[in-house]
Amino acid sequence: MWSSPHVWAAIALRTAIIYVFILAGFRLMGKREIGQMTPFDLVLLLLIANAVQNAMTGPDTSVAGGVAAAGVLFLINFCVDRWMLGHRLVRRWFMGSPTLLIHDGEILDDHLRREGIARETLEAALREHGVFSPADVSLAVLEMDGSISVLKKDDIVPGPRPHRHIRFLNRRV
Repeated sequence: MWSSPHVWAAIALRTAIIYVFILAGFRLMGKREIGQMTPFDLVLLLLIANAVQNAMTGPDTSVAGGVAAAGVLFLINFCVDRWMLGHRLVRRWFMGSPTLLIHDGEILDDHLRREGIARETLEAALREHGVFSPADVSLAVLEMDGSISVLKKDDIVPGPRPHRHIRFLNRRV
């Protein structure tokens, strides 16, 4: 039921390698995969979880082996979250950056293609925001979490814009 510390170290190393591999794989798949899970994505996620379980624990099927693997996953995830908070470049690599999809009523097809979003998916997101024509949109942005934000032309009030830049305070958390 309980394993030796040597086996736990091997599980920790295997789990860390799998974590980095899966994280890189999902990052390379794009933002769309994170925010808009389809049934195919769910099947992929379940199959990956099943496929890598043995790679993480190896021949150790003990309770301690499972706890060690889960603990390493929690620890790595916590460390990556903290690392991203303090480093903008790391955060940008892990999270990506927003992508403009519509600008002043014009759909940017190159951006849709690069992000792997079908025009129908964009149109569905517009309808969710109460917009029926791209011509009524000032900006549509694919956010870092995979959601699509829409700013209607009616929402923009003409006039001076006193705040051109937003300043972020650089402080350690």
